[in-house]
Formats: sequence, structure tokens, C-alpha cells
Amino acid sequence: MSNQDKDAASDAGEPDAPDQAGTRREPSIAAADEAVLSREKSAAVRENAAHAREGEARIREASATLREWDLRSDETQAASDDRISRLQQANEHLVIATLEASVMAEEIQAAKDKLEYLVHYDTLTGLPNRALLQDRLGQAIELARRQGRQLALMFMDLDQFKHVNDSLGHPMGDQLLQSVAQRLVGCVRQSDTVSRQGGDEFVLLLPYIEHAEDAALSAQKVLAALAPPHHLDEHDLHIGASIGISIYPNDGRDAETLIKCADTAMYDAKESGRNTYKFFEPRMNAQAVQRQSIEASLRLALERQEFVLHYQPKIDLQRGTTTGVEALIRWQHPQRGLLAPAQFVPIAEDCGLILPIGRWVLREACNQAQAWLQAGLPPITISVNASTPEFHAVDYPENVGAALEAAHLEPRYLELDLTESVLMRDVASTESVLHALADLGVKLAVDDFGTGYSSLSYLRKYPIDTLKIDQSFVNRMLGNADDAAIVSAVISLAKSLRLRVIAEGVETFEQVQFLRARHCDEAQGYYFGRPVAAEALATLLQAGTAH
Repeated sequence: MSNQDKDAASDAGEPDAPDQAGTRREPSIAAADEAVLSREKSAAVRENAAHAREGEARIREASATLREWDLRSDETQAASDDRISRLQQANEHLVIATLEASVMAEEIQAAKDKLEYLVHYDTLTGLPNRALLQDRLGQAIELARRQGRQLALMFMDLDQFKHVNDSLGHPMGDQLLQSVAQRLVGCVRQSDTVSRQGGDEFVLLLPYIEHAEDAALSAQKVLAALAPPHHLDEHDLHIGASIGISIYPNDGRDAETLIKCADTAMYDAKESGRNTYKFFEPRMNAQAVQRQSIEASLRLALERQEFVLHYQPKIDLQRGTTTGVEALIRWQHPQRGLLAPAQFVPIAEDCGLILPIGRWVLREACNQAQAWLQAGLPPITISVNASTPEFHAVDYPENVGAALEAAHLEPRYLELDLTESVLMRDVASTESVLHALADLGVKLAVDDFGTGYSSLSYLRKYPIDTLKIDQSFVNRMLGNADDAAIVSAVISLAKSLRLRVIAEGVETFEQVQFLRARHCDEAQGYYFGRPVAAEALATLLQAGTAH
């Protein structure tokens, strides 16, 4: 068989021939293959194990990384939360600080506004004050100068306002000032300025007037507005005013001069009877200088003992005897000689000296009455005028009692003369004071009866003993039927109320006859005698008087 045939047979699948040892080749190949396979498997297993270990390591590394990331994430979150918390706190502080700054800014602005208000406005009345008036007056003067027109300035002082403070206290005085301020604002134009200078002084600026008479009309409106009583708490208070008027450019071309001229005119209004107005006149400057001189001297007059009392007798018209005297103060001025009350009493009232002067008069009169009694002269009643400030002073009854006690004078020998304006200033307090005085035992007389604006009901309410008919009625009663009727009516009224009646200012025998015919009790006046010093009056009492 050829080799080709052998290969063919082999390829045809004939069984392999056995080798030389008689064994077959197939088992050896299988074992080798298995060994290879086993090695490959082992290698694969090792490789797989290595891969597994590597995977496990990677997993562990990944797990560690994840845990680290988790830790870092927790720390980052905590840090983030802490930052957010700090930011929130900072924001809260910022909001609070902003609010506080806003409040502080408002408080600062309010303080500035309040300071601005205090600089320019009166805190009690709300009116412009002296500083704001000066500013507005300066502007008004400049405008009037450019336009070639006039303006008016009114300086106003309340009459006897100090008496309200002395009798009812400063709180009541403050209420009265507020009430006055409201009335003043209500009677002027919007273009006008009402300012409070201080105390009871007010200034009215009228920047637009055609004629000086316009200022007079405004002054009349002011006085009319103040006339009705001011109802404050339980009190009805009456207050008047004295007004001085200056005109630009006639009386001055600057604010200071205009205010000074108006102030000067105001004092002239006071000396003319109060509750009126006066335009400035050049002559008033000399009077103002004289007034200042008198005021300065008044402050030394008491300690220098320059005051003296003169006494005017009161006569019983039926018997012709002296029943009493009226004490009247005089001032022995070292340069100007003997001055009558009208020349200094109004000034004393304005500068606050009327209280010590009035107390001196009361003590001196009581001492003199006691001296006459001790000298053996016929007992008489001594009358003393009580001014409004004295009567409404809180300690007036005590002062009267002290004067009587110091002089050892029985109260029945003292009579206090009170005007209707004094009695009607404050009805409630007046009634209590009058009853306190009546309880002391002194007599009470209504002076200048018929000249005041009051209700006659007070004659029923008050413990009055005497009515004194004002001399203005007595002077005209013989030539004027109306005045004669008034005198007759007052006498009849007094008789009906069981009061004594005295006629003042009697100067003629015909007047005496008229009064006697109507059964007037007493009279005083130049017909019976002028006021005289104590020594002359003592001589008169010793001799007796008959008319």
C-alpha cells in the first residue's frame, strides 16, 4: 500500500493502527488536553480570583470613598447650614439696625422740629413768639417800603392780670392767657400776626392797612372780643386790655422803634383809664421817661418812709357830725413834692408794688385810728381802699386781721372800700373772702357804686354794709334829671336793703340839701373838707363839725 493509499485510508476513518508498544495514541492526547484545560482553568480561576480581589478592593475603595464623601457632604452641609444660620442672624441684625436707625432718624427729626417750634412759637398759647414776630415784622417793613404803604403794630397788655395769678394761682392765669390768645386769633385776618411777647403782653402785626383808622377798628374789635367773661373751671373771669398803636413809617422805620413806640402808647392807654387804645404821639416819650423815673423811685419810697396818709372826713347829713374818715395815700416825693394817688398808684399796680404799699396803708390807718382813740377823741370809723391785687391776694383776710391785732384796734372801727370791678372779678372767691372779712367784724362798703358793669344780685349775696354813690352822679344830679334819678334810686335801694348810703364828691350846699331831702345817711367832699394830715384831722375831731 502506498503512502497515498495510507493517508486516504486514514482520512476515510479507518482505525488508527497501534503504535510500536501495542498501545493507542488517543488517550495521551486527551490527558494532555485535560492538563492544558486544567491549567487554563486554574489560571482562569486565579485570574478570576485576582479580578474578584481587585473588584473587592475597588469596592472597598469605592465604599471608603463614598463614606469619605458622605462625611465631607455632612461637614459641607453642616458648614452650609451654619453659614445660612449666620447669614440669617446677620440679616436679622441688619433689619433691626435699619429699623432702629429709622426710628432714631425720626426721633432726631422730631427733636429738630420741636426745637424749631420752641425757637419760633410760644409753648403756652401756640402763638408766634418774640423771635418770629421780629422776623415777620422785618419782612413786612421791607415789603411796605417797596410798595410805599403803611402797616400797624399793636402792643397789648392785659389790665391787672397779675391779680389773677396772685389770687387764683398761675395755672388759672395760664388758662386765662390761652383763652385770650384764642379770642385774639379769632378777631384778626389771616394775613395778620398775633404773637405773645411774654407774661401778659401780646403784639399784633397788621401788615396791610390803608389808613391808620383801620388799626383803630382792629383795636376796637380786640377790646370787644375780650369783654365777655372767660369761663374757666368754676370761675368767670373778666379781663380788659390796654393797647398802644404805632404806624409805619410815621412812628418808625424799623422793628425796634415801632415796638418801642407801641409800648409807650400802651402805657398812655393805661394811664387814661385802661381797657382802651392809644396811638403813639411824640409827647409820650417824655411821659415814658417820667414814668420810668417814678417806678425807680417807688421801689425806694417805702424803705425811705416817703408815703403819708391824709384823711377826708365823712359827715352825718342829719346831725352834721363827723362819723368817719377815709384814708388816702400821698407820696412825699423828694424832688417833685407831694404826689396824689393818680400820679403813682397805676404805676405801682403795673410794677407789682401795690401789694406792699397797700399793706402799709392798712397798718398805718389802723395805728392812726387807735392813736386817736387813745388821745380821747370821739370814736370814728376809718375807711381804707382795697385795691384789686390786695383783695384777691390769698392772704388778704389774714393781713387785715394782723393789722388790727398789731394796732389793738377793734374791727368795728375799720371799713374796707371795694369797687364793683373788684367784687365782680371772680364771684366764687370774692364771696368767700367777703365772708371771711365779715367774720372778722370789719365793715364792707361798695365804692363808686353804679359805675361798674355788674348784677345787683351781689348786694343780696355779699355781706355789704354800705353803698357809696359815685361822685360823677353827685356832680351832675342838680342839672341832669337822669343823674338825679340814679342818685334817688340808689338811696332808695340802700334803704330797702337796710344799708348805709354815702354820697361822694359833695361840693355845694345845694347838693347837701338834695341829699338830705332824700334821706342820704352821710356825705364827703370838698364842701366838708379836703383830705388833711392826721394832726389837722385830730383838731377837726376835737372841735366837731356842723354844716
